[in-house]
Amino acid sequence: MIFAVPQIKSFSQELHDSTALWTVETKDGNSFIGSIEEENVKELIMNSEIYGRIHIPISQIKFKKELKQSNLVEGELWFDNPHATRYFFMTNGYGLRKGEAYYQNTWVLFNQVNYGITNNISLGGGLVPLFLFAGAPTPIFFTPKVTLPIVKDKFNIGAGAILGYLLGEDVGFGIGYGAMSLGSRDKNLTLGVGWAYADSEWANAPTFTLSGMIRVSKKTYLLTENYYIGMSQDSSIGILSFGARSVQKRLAIDYGLFLPIGSDIESFIAIPWLGIALPFGNTLQSSQK
Repeated sequence: MIFAVPQIKSFSQELHDSTALWTVETKDGNSFIGSIEEENVKELIMNSEIYGRIHIPISQIKFKKELKQSNLVEGELWFDNPHATRYFFMTNGYGLRKGEAYYQNTWVLFNQVNYGITNNISLGGGLVPLFLFAGAPTPIFFTPKVTLPIVKDKFNIGAGAILGYLLGEDVGFGIGYGAMSLGSRDKNLTLGVGWAYADSEWANAPTFTLSGMIRVSKKTYLLTENYYIGMSQDSSIGILSFGARSVQKRLAIDYGLFLPIGSDIESFIAIPWLGIALPFGNTLQSSQK
């Protein structure tokens, strides 16, 4: 007697939506885009748009990521914004995802690191090493932040603080703030409000910010970050800025001009801004050249 035994797909074989597009990067630096036909413990079989049907050993895959429609612009792959949570300095309503991180340096002296603890909570810290200059007082600071998506990719809010301390002077300083962002991670506008303090005394008036970014090409963003700082009932200072960000897979360069304005400022001299940021952690897995 002959029994018909149905074929059962191995539990080690992973099924994928044949209509979904993926990007796969191998350990030797090659990148492929296409649909995944089959994936098991030994290999991944991909229908690549350029190379046709290819077999990639699992041991050689650095990472793979399903692409969103927004990643494809006129047939070209645009990687996710690796620095969507900030402008030049000011943060917005978006947060680092769990495991994402970056190091930021501005004009050599300003240094900070931020890390996503969860998808909605991040923690950072930094310093300005003025102790290198004859032991001058050195500012250090911590930057906790919480974010909440109200409407995904359209409306986000965030709250946090910059908690600083001046080593050598025993003086605390900082600001608590809230931010509301309209738009996506590639194109958004953020209204922020904060209240600063120094040496246990709070400012007489709040600080308001209006910032924005827009992606104009695969690797270029335009940035603006503007401040209204109320010094007192009769005095205030404004700071206007405009510039750009050039991004690569493992590097971002910010450059622009900051212009202080106000009745107490006698001359209008634009101050250049130059900074770099290096993503690490899971941030690299969400970007692709």
